[in-house]
Amino acid sequence: MSNKGLFAGLGIVGLGLAAAPADAQLLARKDLSLAAALTIATTAADLCKSQGYRVSVTVVGRNGEVILQMRGDDAPPHTMENSFRKAYSARTFRVPSGELVKRVKDNPTAPFVYLSNVVAAQGALPVKVGDDVIGAVGVSGAPGGDKDEVCAKAGIDKAADTLK
Repeated sequence: MSNKGLFAGLGIVGLGLAAAPADAQLLARKDLSLAAALTIATTAADLCKSQGYRVSVTVVGRNGEVILQMRGDDAPPHTMENSFRKAYSARTFRVPSGELVKRVKDNPTAPFVYLSNVVAAQGALPVKVGDDVIGAVGVSGAPGGDKDEVCAKAGIDKAADTLK
């Protein structure tokens, strides 16, 4: 390639850079802190325990990453994985994990049922700041996902002042 061709190619690349938006900025966002996750998780676990349920609780962040997991005294081992999968599902789809149960009933071959870490089971809620989903909390081990969800909601409600 001649120098003339090289410089012509660089000119085209340079034009592409000039076409980038002049107002491009970094994203401004809020993320769950460990302190907020601890408040959510311990409140959820304590409420379930006070009702006689042996549960595990997982709080995930904006990207579905585990911020913390807690396994209650005598909670069955599978509740750790299940609480994570519920939380991950609520975060990924930005809805209570119980909503996925309804979607599977309407469409048993919905593509999301084949995704890793996704589960259609009630017991997790997204954690929001306004309309922005910044994480989720999942609870597993109570006798029914509706009871898991009540504990998850109590955790989010306890941290409500932080989630603004």
